[in-house]
Amino acid sequence: MIVTIQIFGFLVLIFSIVIHEFSHGWMADQLGDPTARFMGRLTLNPIPHIDPLGSVIVPLFLLLTRAGFVIGWAKPVPYNPYNLKDQKKGPALVALAGPLSNLMVAVIFGVVVRLLVAQGNTANMTIALFDLIILYNVMLAMFNLVPLPPLDGSKILEAILPQSMRGGMQFLEKNYMLFLLIFIFFGFQYIAPVMAILYYVIAGVPAGNMLTLVL
Repeated sequence: MIVTIQIFGFLVLIFSIVIHEFSHGWMADQLGDPTARFMGRLTLNPIPHIDPLGSVIVPLFLLLTRAGFVIGWAKPVPYNPYNLKDQKKGPALVALAGPLSNLMVAVIFGVVVRLLVAQGNTANMTIALFDLIILYNVMLAMFNLVPLPPLDGSKILEAILPQSMRGGMQFLEKNYMLFLLIFIFFGFQYIAPVMAILYYVIAGVPAGNMLTLVL
C-alpha cells in the first residue's frame, strides 16, 4: 500500500509542478508576453516541462529514501519581462501565479475531501489519495514562496524591495545553489510547521497523519 501511495505521490508531484509552470506562462501571456505560448510551453502536457533531474531523479530519491520531505522542479517556463504591460508589478504577478495555482488545487481537493467526510466517508482510500494531492501542493506552494533564488519568492521580494537593497538579491542569485542547499537541509524545518497548519486548514486533518502514511 505504501509503495502504491508513493508512486501516486510521484505522479501527483509531476503534474502539480506542471500546473505550477503552466500558470507562470499563462499569467505572463495574460500580461502581454506570449513567449511561453510561442515556444509550446503553454500546455498541461508534462513532456515539454519535465526536467530529468528535478522532475524525476530528485523526487524519486527523496521518496525512496524517505527523506522526510519531497521537492521537485520542472524546466522554467520562458518569458520576457520586457514584454509585460506592467514592468513593475508584472514579474511579481508571474512569479506568484505558480504558488497560487498549487494552493488553488489544494483548496479544490480540500473542499472535495470535506464533502466526502461530511457524507460519512472517513476511512476511504480516495480521501487518502486526495489528501496527498493537498499535501504535495501545499508543500510546492510554500517552498516556492521562500525568498531565495531561483524560487518564486525571490522574484516577489525583488519586486517590492527598494533599488538600494537589490544588490543583496544579486549576490544570492550568483550563489543560489549554495544557499538553496543550505535551506533545504537546515531551513526546511522552519517552514514545515507553516505547511502543517495550512494543510490542516485546507484538509481538516493533522498533517502528521498523512506524513506518516507517505513517509
